[in-house]
Amino acid sequence: MRNSRPDFVVASDRNTYSPHVAILLAVRNGARFLCEQLQSYAEQTHLNWSVHVSDDGSSDRTRDIIQDFAGGVPQEVTLRCGPRTGAAANFLSLLRDGKIEADYFAFSDQDDIWYAEKLGRAINMLRTVPRDQPALYCSRTELIDEAGRHLGYSTAFKRPPSFRNALVQSVGGGNTMVFNPLAGDLLRHVPDEIVVAHDWMTYLTVSAAGGMIFYDQTPSVRYRQHRDNLVGSNLGFQAAVHRAKKILAGQWRGWNSLNVRALTHHLSHRMTEENMGVLERFVEMRLAESLPRRLWNLWRSGVYRQTPLANLAMLAAVIANKI
Repeated sequence: MRNSRPDFVVASDRNTYSPHVAILLAVRNGARFLCEQLQSYAEQTHLNWSVHVSDDGSSDRTRDIIQDFAGGVPQEVTLRCGPRTGAAANFLSLLRDGKIEADYFAFSDQDDIWYAEKLGRAINMLRTVPRDQPALYCSRTELIDEAGRHLGYSTAFKRPPSFRNALVQSVGGGNTMVFNPLAGDLLRHVPDEIVVAHDWMTYLTVSAAGGMIFYDQTPSVRYRQHRDNLVGSNLGFQAAVHRAKKILAGQWRGWNSLNVRALTHHLSHRMTEENMGVLERFVEMRLAESLPRRLWNLWRSGVYRQTPLANLAMLAAVIANKI
């Protein structure tokens, strides 16, 4: 299904070129909440967008809902069958489609609700970056329950986004991310099978290449918390215990191994010299057998997480050789 999309919109009483945003929506049995997400696209203050949906084998009314939405908006809406190999691969299948052209790309989950100004805020920041530099926008989120009731907000990170942070933490959920074509090109270099999470890899690749990263303290998405979503908010004591168990079980170390492989085998030619040095020291820290050597290389690498508690957890992982 395809509808024509506008190349220009009227803004602030004058004809102004409006950058086109391709919304990349990965779905699977999303009928329960999908209508609210789609409606939030229609209510965007930035009007020049298209929606490209990859369905990973839905057995509910997901496809019917997409088709109904396409018939009710003037923007372009496309629907395809996904690869059925997980959420990250589903998102990346859209990004790898050379037929989807845009000034900016935005990842979207199927069960959230976007603030009306989400795309507008992201574009206002991203358009300040030269076209020859990768750029990524992400933000905090408002947490809501299954009924849409307010639960709180995600943690407001204070330390600047950087490659040293991206090596050990992802600061922005994919449901908040908007990025330019150069950022998307970096992500396309990484094979699907070694992508732990599409949002973490986006942050990692853009920062590794010295790109510009905007972390917006103002929430842009109402992030729904429920039993079926793949990644929760990571807030609270129960979530902290769950993360600690994963670290002790070696899951974090496995994820880091895949991320290092992506950087060294597929992106080293795009990384800055400074970040290559950071990566080398990080790898030396992970390979060191003695604890003093690991601690020394941890300090030399300069890697950090966003909160004191998270940094203590990282130190515990280094001591246990689980990083």
